[in-house]
Amino acid sequence: MPAHHDLPYRSLFAHPELVRELLTTLTPFTVFDDLALSAFEAVDPAYVSEGLAARQNDLVWRVRIGGQCLYVYILLEFQSGLDHWMALRMQNDVGLLCQNLVKRHALPPSLMLPPVLPLVFYNGVPRWNACVDLADLVDAPAELLPFQPSQRYVLIDRQRLDPVALEANASLLALLIRMELSSAPKVRYKVLPALLTWFKDAPQASLMRSVEVWLQALAARRGNPEAFSLDSGEEVGDMGRQFETWAEEFEDLGFQKGSEQGKAEGRALGQAQGRAEGHVAALRGMLGRLLRKRFGDLPEPAAQRIAAATQAQLEQWFERGIDAPGLDAVFGDEPASA
Repeated sequence: MPAHHDLPYRSLFAHPELVRELLTTLTPFTVFDDLALSAFEAVDPAYVSEGLAARQNDLVWRVRIGGQCLYVYILLEFQSGLDHWMALRMQNDVGLLCQNLVKRHALPPSLMLPPVLPLVFYNGVPRWNACVDLADLVDAPAELLPFQPSQRYVLIDRQRLDPVALEANASLLALLIRMELSSAPKVRYKVLPALLTWFKDAPQASLMRSVEVWLQALAARRGNPEAFSLDSGEEVGDMGRQFETWAEEFEDLGFQKGSEQGKAEGRALGQAQGRAEGHVAALRGMLGRLLRKRFGDLPEPAAQRIAAATQAQLEQWFERGIDAPGLDAVFGDEPASA
């Protein structure tokens, strides 16, 4: 199950626009430059073999490059905490994905496996210190090293991206990252107006909805579970004022100049323990806003189910609610209304 604060990120990267920006602005690879959105296709991440549960905390995209049937599979892993064994997890994921392609006879006539680009999008505070190559986790004599597994992944450490490069980047993804990393006054007077201008120039209702959910999650992590809308001038003004009140919380979480690793980890742990119930309440509010935005006023039985749900249920319904055709599909087999 993805972490509570990773869900809004998954909502963002369910859009090809942001996946393309991730590849073209935050990675050094030029093969993705100038690709149309139609070249990006979301793939079901349930690629595990029999007997294993489907992974739900990653996204898989297939990218068509050029006129040939060349596909690049991109595994997006969203991490808010350190994982010493990430390279091993990536090797397992890549292997399972390739096994699934072989089993489904989804390879080209050459029977060659497609290239895979594993990405880790890290949104935590402590510096990432896990090995990015599985070979570095293997202790073997020199003569056996050629026979040991090796799997690398690309790490995107959001907290330590170049702020100058981010400010010079007008992409939506860069604006959202700046929203988290900038001081509160700069968010209100620079980043937020630029974000509103971006949507004014490129109005996209589905993408805007995901960004609003992400903004609400950002507010909830700073102790303010208010709902925000990007299509109302009055609400945006309120939003700017609320951003300004988060200055102390920005400092608390180490989102401005950073702090000692131990201090940052201690604050994060203390906040996680002290606000456990608040996180569930914020998630209920996020889910309710998402469903009302998509389907209108909620029937009373649906509202009652949300009010009584566990965090695991809320996270599952939130994921379904992003693309579900109706409320019944959000809540599963049980009807959402009387």
